[in-house]
Amino acid sequence: MLGNFIYYNPTKLYFGTEVDKNLKDALENYGKKVLLVYGGGSIKSNGIYDTVIKALKETGKEVVELSGVMPNPTLEKLNEGILLARNEDVDLILAVGGGSTIDYSKGVAAGAFFDGDAWTNFWLQQKEPAPDQKIIPVGSVLTLAGTGSEMNGGSVITDEKNKLKVGKVFGERLIPKFSVLNPEYTFSLPQNQMVAGIYDIMSHIMEQYFSGDDDSTSDYISEGLMRSLIASSRVAVKDPKNYEARSNIMWIATWALNTLIGKGKKQDWMVHMIAHTIGAFTHATHGMALSAISAAYYRFILKYGEHRFARFARVVWEIPSEGKTDSQLASEGIDALENWIKEIGAASDIEVLGVTDNMLEEIAATTFLGGGYKEITKEDIVAILKDSLKRNKNNL
Repeated sequence: MLGNFIYYNPTKLYFGTEVDKNLKDALENYGKKVLLVYGGGSIKSNGIYDTVIKALKETGKEVVELSGVMPNPTLEKLNEGILLARNEDVDLILAVGGGSTIDYSKGVAAGAFFDGDAWTNFWLQQKEPAPDQKIIPVGSVLTLAGTGSEMNGGSVITDEKNKLKVGKVFGERLIPKFSVLNPEYTFSLPQNQMVAGIYDIMSHIMEQYFSGDDDSTSDYISEGLMRSLIASSRVAVKDPKNYEARSNIMWIATWALNTLIGKGKKQDWMVHMIAHTIGAFTHATHGMALSAISAAYYRFILKYGEHRFARFARVVWEIPSEGKTDSQLASEGIDALENWIKEIGAASDIEVLGVTDNMLEEIAATTFLGGGYKEITKEDIVAILKDSLKRNKNNL
């Protein structure tokens, strides 16, 4: 393991089907007024809303509701929530939903008692709340496995007007205090949302894995998580109500991005940066934007990290290595990734997301730059986008 680091995560996880009991246990530790945050209302049709309300009432909570949180939550919606939470002076924000709802709730918690423009301060300038600023605690009931937002400080908000989708990873004060994880709550998701979540998980792991060539314990953990995810995904796409597969996927999602596997490592989040910008232009589902750009991105940087990509092929995809160079193995590993993307039904090129040739320069110009094995330029992003855009045409 390289470098010096501290690992601390304050989230208490309740895993399994005893949601009513677990949620009541979690709620006992917080004040009377709760801001209940959720999305388009599917939690009302599938019974989750009734279970949550029952727990809130039985623990004596006063409930203020904030619905309508959309995928890729917007700056306008964020400001609405900040104003409501401040005016109501709530004691807890309870997010019921997937990553967008939980991300959004952290943003509201950070901004409610900030004296200024929360968007500029926290997202554009990437600042942390001042030590003396009041932060509303956040809890979650997870209904979609993918982002890991239930156990991290991430919050992604979209400025629709300026086509900016920006992530802020807050410190420990904004990490959920508790999260209730019932795999059965993911059963009612449409297939495409389940698949998008699965690929989001895979991308989180790869973006921490593809850096360095040292003998890092974090990489061995990552390989195990990826192997488990691939196996469970193949069961889940055929049998979406298979509890074992869905419970594995939910648990992997949490550990993929609670910062554990990134410790001691330089990380490469360029796939996420490009996908965020694609989402800002097209409103594409986040996991699908990731899957559409991944193969093109990793082929672009392949030669700069051949040894690690060859290991990925051998260990994760179990590709025989006898008689092959690292370069050959590395390429076969990316082929295996792309084949799996297609197998589970995720997007394999950006054209299906609505990206056109005339968007490429602007997408590149508004993407935050970084890299791992190679520092990426705007020109590199255009080349990667072009490769993904033409991939569908080449495969017809």
